[in-house]
Amino acid sequence: MPKYFLLLQGVSSPFFARLSDSLVAAGQRVSKINFNCGDHAYWRPLKPVENTWAFAEPAAALPAWLAAKMAAHGFTDVVLFGDRRPLHIAAIAEARRCGVRVHVFEEGYFRPHWVTLERGGVNRYSALPREPDWYLQHAGQIADTPCTPIHTPLRVRAAHDIAYHLANIGNAVAFANYRTHRPYNAFIEYAGLAKRFAMLRWCAERDALICKALLASARPFFLLPLQLDSDAQIRDFSTFSGMGEVIDTVIRSFARAASPDAHLLIKNHPLDTGFVAYPPIIQRVAAELAVAGRVHFIETGDANPLLAQARGVVLVNSTVGTAALEIGCPIKTLADPIYNLAGLTFQGDLDRFWLRPQRPQPALVAAFRKMVIHCTMVNGGFYTQDSMDIAARGALRLLTADKSPIEELQ
Repeated sequence: MPKYFLLLQGVSSPFFARLSDSLVAAGQRVSKINFNCGDHAYWRPLKPVENTWAFAEPAAALPAWLAAKMAAHGFTDVVLFGDRRPLHIAAIAEARRCGVRVHVFEEGYFRPHWVTLERGGVNRYSALPREPDWYLQHAGQIADTPCTPIHTPLRVRAAHDIAYHLANIGNAVAFANYRTHRPYNAFIEYAGLAKRFAMLRWCAERDALICKALLASARPFFLLPLQLDSDAQIRDFSTFSGMGEVIDTVIRSFARAASPDAHLLIKNHPLDTGFVAYPPIIQRVAAELAVAGRVHFIETGDANPLLAQARGVVLVNSTVGTAALEIGCPIKTLADPIYNLAGLTFQGDLDRFWLRPQRPQPALVAAFRKMVIHCTMVNGGFYTQDSMDIAARGALRLLTADKSPIEELQ
């Protein structure tokens, strides 16, 4: 029997339109809800769908509005990107109340050739087991998932994001009640990014010298990769108020417990908007604790060469963690990402990590990667034409199955 998919908000690209075409071509039914002008502008499926609705009421009206649609149309599945957007939180709750399956897209746990697609939720709400033995037990029973390499130039992603938010200028007329899930207006973010990117060329030479000196020396160093201050992994799934508090916590532990010859390298996120000035925070705390000469900050650079030589990496819940796993770099998480398993990450407190970092177990890393990709990921991408087509076709396996891969294995 065909399923009936209700698509909610997608990523800022034509991906959901491509996904709809794949579903319809496979004999499935599809309807779509647009919440703003950007959604509307990018909703151009080539194959006809059952319905397209515009939700322009206040967010508080969504549960009742959605309940009426579900009762009238009998959806079997809801598909969305990002399960922590306020509109999606309400929609997921209503879907569960009505017994409708929920499928969540997100950026890939492993990148750059994959996107995440999980049934029920992602990250903290992932159904992935938290027992290391589960991965070791099942990894030998399945084949490797084929992978077509994906390359997404930053300019392509940026162009889609700008086009989406230019369309949203029309929200004042057509979707006056819409409120973005992002902490700032998009054009304020663009202004921050433009200012920061203009300054990066002046930082690159300095950053390269810092990294060269650390990599060439015999001094042990640890890496702290920053996440976006607005990231849901910080806002919703950590005990920290923001990355400033993370920096303060990590430097204080480093000063208190790390070896006197160890260094700490703090690397900014590539897409940081510059609204939080991290260097003054770092300088103040490091000077207060008399470790200013051992704590360094860089704006630019590739994290992988640093991970390959770092004594360890400290992070909250960043995808740098999965990159560190593949390289074999010891990891200490300050939250509870899906890879926070005994044998993959350090399970003691942060003060102990500086002196006794433990490398992830290679067999468990391989099993974990294989099972995560098999159960929750789709080869492809969200932004280039080829990568969207690959992802849209590949998503059919997970979307149309009666049971998720995890349910099948259990």
